[in-house]
Formats: sequence, structure tokens, C-alpha cells
Amino acid sequence: MNPLKLILTGVFVAALASGCAGTAPVQNINQSIAGNHNEVQVRQAILYAGLNRGWIMNPTSEGMIDGKILLRGHSADIRITYNANNYQIKYIGSSNMDAKEGNIHSNYNRWVANLNKDIQLELARQNIK
Repeated sequence: MNPLKLILTGVFVAALASGCAGTAPVQNINQSIAGNHNEVQVRQAILYAGLNRGWIMNPTSEGMIDGKILLRGHSADIRITYNANNYQIKYIGSSNMDAKEGNIHSNYNRWVANLNKDIQLELARQNIK
């Protein structure tokens, strides 16, 4: 094999391996809500988006929903607080996610970002109705 190809292949494999196993700072989300919604609509959008993404959603009190996701031996727990104007998604804990010193497996941030996107889409859908 050409030495240049060998070096490039090694660099590619190393970059791929480091990207798969990396950790990143835990991302908590503070999201303003566009449009005119009441708390019930926001609650429904959060529950619907979470369930569709595979989260176990548990309304614990008015303005608060706890969520849990279980994927391939990994789990993460979040708390969502909300009102008619905004919501926050905060990391509570996890298992098998390499969480330490404010960092976590990068999949967690992707899962939460996707949940946030789906909540926003559901709120936008409610505005269309």
C-alpha cells in the first residue's frame, strides 16, 4: 500500500474512533416559545414530542415533566419545567453515559436537541390548527 494512503487511512480511522467515543459538556436547553400558547398546549407539545422520540414522560406537577430515555444499555434522566412563554430541559442523571465533571457522552446532547426540535415543531403545528 502506498505510504501516503496508509497515513491517510490511519488518520481517518483515528478521527472516526475519537468521534464515536467522545464526551461533551452537558447541554441544558432554555427555549422561548414563539406564538400564542397556553400552559396546557405547551404541556401537550412536550409530552407528544417526548413520547414520539422514545422518552418516558412523567408529569410530576404543574409546570414540570420528568423524562427518561433507555437506549442500548444507556439511560438519561431530564426535568422539563415550562410555562406558556418558555421551557427548560435540564440534565438530572444518567447511567452508562460516561458522565463526569459536567461532561457526558455526546449522544445525550443529540437526544436532547432532537427532543427540543420536536417540541418546537409540535408547538408550530398547534399554531396552524
